Amino acid sequence: MNPEQHNNYLLENFETERLHFRKLSWDDFDEWQELFISDDVAIFLGMDPRLTKKELTQKWFDKTLQRYENITGSMNVLVHKESNQLIGQCGLLIQTIEGEDRLEVGYSILPKHWKQGYAFEAANACLNHAFEQGWVDHLISQIDPNNIGSEKVALKNGMSLEKTIIEEGSPLNIFSINREKWLKSRSYG
Repeated sequence: MNPEQHNNYLLENFETERLHFRKLSWDDFDEWQELFISDDVAIFLGMDPRLTKKELTQKWFDKTLQRYENITGSMNVLVHKESNQLIGQCGLLIQTIEGEDRLEVGYSILPKHWKQGYAFEAANACLNHAFEQGWVDHLISQIDPNNIGSEKVALKNGMSLEKTIIEEGSPLNIFSINREKWLKSRSYG
């Protein structure tokens, strides 16, 4: 897996039916704090829920911008094409799972835009693009076992539960799909 060949897996200027992808900017900081309206979101993202929304957002920005610099995949900001509203973030991220680098489809949607199909739309586009470009033979999504919404997105994307690991003392479900299963699902489309 060589992300330098793939522009860090950054899908800048990528589009779906309703969404435009772009890089994260410091101008997004105030609006992104709304992601952390609930302690559950911080927990689902492996973050300390005792931190303030501003501290959580700072950690998120630091990690995302570090990924851009270190070429370890990236989250893209999702902007609604018609309203120009920030909807969430989605992207392809290199994750180390039990010592192995794997490409993840990651997604986070602002709470006011939940249950409108944006997570699936963006995640499915990322998944399809990664396979269409031949970047990998397997894709994963890491999901907290209590995050039912994200689990539904992974299942709708054709992923299945591969295994549960323990990450920093907490269980984490690894959902995955391989190229063969993806190709079969496309042929039945």
